Amino acid sequence: MKKIIPLFLMSFLLAACDMWNAQPQPFPVWTAIPSRTPSIITATPIILTPNVIVVTPITPTSTETPPPTIEPTFTPILSTETLAIVPAPSVSIDVLGCNTSIDIMHGMGEVTNAYVTVKNTGNADLPNTCALLRAIDEGREHPDKKVCVPNLPIGNQVTLKLTVDSTYKEGTIIQVDALSNDAILLRVDKQSCTDIGLFGGAPSDTGVVKPIE
Repeated sequence: MKKIIPLFLMSFLLAACDMWNAQPQPFPVWTAIPSRTPSIITATPIILTPNVIVVTPITPTSTETPPPTIEPTFTPILSTETLAIVPAPSVSIDVLGCNTSIDIMHGMGEVTNAYVTVKNTGNADLPNTCALLRAIDEGREHPDKKVCVPNLPIGNQVTLKLTVDSTYKEGTIIQVDALSNDAILLRVDKQSCTDIGLFGGAPSDTGVVKPIE
């Protein structure tokens, strides 16, 4: 049915054209739109020339005078101070001998007495020179274990009697320190302190400062 109607209409239109002496116009023939000529790509590259801006440097001009260059100068400092060389103290200790006794005055039993001579063999006086006695079997601290003299000049010596509380009938190993202003200058150990009686007994000049013999 759909195909018949268009044919019928077509016949009717053609008949009407003949009645009015009007011929149908031919359908226009469409022609293809010419295409653009394609660009030709060659091996030669396209060079774009950039716009070059030339900048002319401006040289500043100044009428100011530059400050003068100051070169540092060094003046050596001459010291007039003289370093004082403090002589090192030097001492020697001689243990003359020992003996034992009973110290009832201090409430002690047997005590050991040591007789030592301290000699100043250095180049300076020794203020507050002391000798300190220790024993391996020492009991209570005896007040005479440390004995001092106010000063021991250069080239002088002093013999001191030192006492420690020791054990009855026991061998006593002793140690003697020489000090100046509580600084230990020398320490001497004595494994066996010989009886002072073998050398004529105890010296009578203990505590006396005199020239070195």
